This record gives sequence, structure tokens and C-alpha cells, in this order.
Amino acid sequence: MKLHVSGDVAVPGDKSLTHRALMFAAAAEGESRLRGLLPGEDCQSTASVLRALGCSVPVLPADGSEIRVAGRGIGAWAEPSGALDCGNSGTTSRLMMGLLASRPFRATLTGDESLRGRPMRRITDPLAAMGARFREQGAPDRLPIEIIGGPLRALDYRSPKASAQIKSAVLLGGLGAGVAVSVTEPALSRDHTERMLVALGERVDTAETDDGVHIRLAPSGRALPPLDLAVPGDPSSAAFLVALALLADAGELRIRNVCVNPTRTGFFRLVERMGAAIRQENERVEGGEPVADLLVAPARLRGIAVGGAEVPAAIDEIPMLAVLAARAEGETRITGAGELRVKETDRIAALAQNLRAIGADAEELEDGIVVRGSDRPLRGGIRAFHDHRIAMAFGVLGMRPENDIQVDDRAVVDVSFPGFWGMLERLSGRHGPG
Repeated sequence: MKLHVSGDVAVPGDKSLTHRALMFAAAAEGESRLRGLLPGEDCQSTASVLRALGCSVPVLPADGSEIRVAGRGIGAWAEPSGALDCGNSGTTSRLMMGLLASRPFRATLTGDESLRGRPMRRITDPLAAMGARFREQGAPDRLPIEIIGGPLRALDYRSPKASAQIKSAVLLGGLGAGVAVSVTEPALSRDHTERMLVALGERVDTAETDDGVHIRLAPSGRALPPLDLAVPGDPSSAAFLVALALLADAGELRIRNVCVNPTRTGFFRLVERMGAAIRQENERVEGGEPVADLLVAPARLRGIAVGGAEVPAAIDEIPMLAVLAARAEGETRITGAGELRVKETDRIAALAQNLRAIGADAEELEDGIVVRGSDRPLRGGIRAFHDHRIAMAFGVLGMRPENDIQVDDRAVVDVSFPGFWGMLERLSGRHGPG
């Protein structure tokens, strides 16, 4: 039996852009019009937190249809009556810390068990250096954390890692307080916050030097204008469909309207090094972000070495890359990805454990993983560890006809890709791993 994958599909709206669009619309003055928002659980958490702060944010529609947000400016945000529940969303908690750091009230951020296990001092330390105060109410360096906001001072911060969440929290702190801030990171992390700020009329200067990438914001002091934005498709979600098409025996897949911001397309560049050919058509710019249709066909893949500056632009797609490597010729070695240990789960350990459980050759490294590919059938059950990207990566691998892979928690994918399993089954003509 052969795997034939073809069709013309669209993936849900970009998760990173949806979070930021909601936050900026709630901080703006005037009515914002937003379309194509991801209705996943993480973004619903952002909308819920903003509503708890007195912002007029509708429930995100399942079909991505337009919503309108009546912004009254960040100065109109109100002290919440209870803890702000960020669910499973690290982006919600960390970016909201930046916005709340300048607000003249107290707010407590919390989340589900997984989010409460993720480190937060990487965000609270630079914001504390600006003058915000934080009180950890549970385990050290973990949520729940109370923020006591107020006037902030300017900051020049050197980040120990390339992290869009660290960078964005500092920039949003500076924006809310009206003070200049700069962040130097070792490599350029995803730059959606900077692009959206520029699209809203703020000036953000980015310069690359021998000692890193410098990003500086000097807030204009003007009220943020409302947004009129159509959110393009999420490249992280598109990565799973790209992988499915690459693993197929025949067909061609078109994925429409995908964000192809260079800080988000590391996975596509890496699989091209492995032997894939991904064509971009209908290229354009929407809301400051480059967008294109992706065309993908089956490919014979070979193992590669991945590390260094290649990792930040592919960090969320490393699980799919590692799982794809189980079907590539030779060895794939991924290093410099220690950040994966503090995602929704320890993704390095989860990948290694699950790959071995289905019969693949995988070796866990401190900061990455080694996978040696083969064409032998891969069979067994995997644990998603409540992590959507682990579930989706092994779900894709399970569509190969010779494989028999069971995923223990299919529902977890709704965090970022509602309808994922149905789309896999329609494109491949096979029943997804159960």
C-alpha cells in the first residue's frame, strides 16, 4: 500500500501572531478588526486574561471569522478580581508579565500543572531590573506569581539566550511604561513583536553585530492605533503537513496563506537540506509579515547535523524534525536545543523515549538528540505527555502504511491545531493513530 498525499489546504492562524494581535488590540485606542485568529486553547487563554482585565475581547470563533475589539488603551486596564489563568500558554503568561509590569495594580498569573512547572525568572529578572516587583507564591521560579506593577525605568538588557518571549516581555514593558528599552540576544529570535510594533507606528531598530543582535524600542508616547489584521497560517502547524507530504510516496500538497517570516521558517530550511523541495508561490506581505503558499512533494531524505544559530528559528518544529529523521537515510544529530527541556514537557526526553518505544534508533543528548533512520516498520504506543507537538509529530509518522503507532492523548492538539486529525485522515486516506 502506498501513501498518496495531495490537496489544497489551509492551516489555522498563526499562534504567535494571534496572541500579539489580541494584546495589542486590547492596548490600543479604538476598534480593532481581526480575522483568521487561531481559536486554539492557548489563544483563548489570552482572550480570557484580557477580559479579566476589563478589556472587551470576544470569544474567538472556531471558523476564524472577524472579531472586533473595542480598545480603550492600556491605561484603562483594571485590577483583576482574581488570579489570571493562563492555562497551558507560556506566551500568555510571559508576554502579559511585560504588559502588566507598568500597570499601577497587583495581578497574579497562574496556569495549569504543566505551565506551573515552567521557569519564569528569565522574564521576571529583566522586568524587575526595570522596577517591577514580583512575589512568587508557589515553587521558586514558577507560577503562580504576583506582579506589583508601577512606573518603570529604561533598560539595556543582554539576554543569555535567543528568546522571543524574553525579548517581547522587555519591549512590552517599555511600551507600557513609555521608556526606552533595548535587548541584545545571541541570535535573532522570532520578531513578530517588533514587526507588529512597527506596523502600529512605533520605531524599532534592529542591528546585527559581532556580539549579537541588538533590538531597541524608544516608545513614541502616542496611543496605539487599532489594528486591521488578517492573521496568516501558522508555519509551525504547516510543518506537520509538510512532513506528511515528504513522507508520502506520491502526490503534491499546497498549503495556502502561510506566514514565511524568516525567523519562523527554520524547519523548512532544514528539511530542504535533508533533500526536500519546498516551492513558494503567491508571495506577498500582510500586516508586516511575509506570506506565501507552500507546495511540497515526496522526497528521499538524508540525515543532517543541526545546531547553533539554526535552532532558534526551528525550536518549535524540532520534534517533527527528529521524528522525520527516523525515516531519513543516515544519522541526524540535533544539538544546542536545550530549551526543549522546558517547553510543555521535556521534549528531548519525550522524543527519545517515544522513538525507542516504537523501535526507532534514538539517543538522548543533554541539549538534543541523535536519530538514526531506517525503513523498518515502527510500531507501538507513544505518550504525548500533554504536549501538542509531540502528539502531532508521531501522528504524522503513524500515517505511513507500514507503521502502527498509537497516540495516547489526541485531544491535546486542540491547543494549536483544532481539526488536525481530520485533516491528516482526509489528506492521506488513512485513519489517524488512535
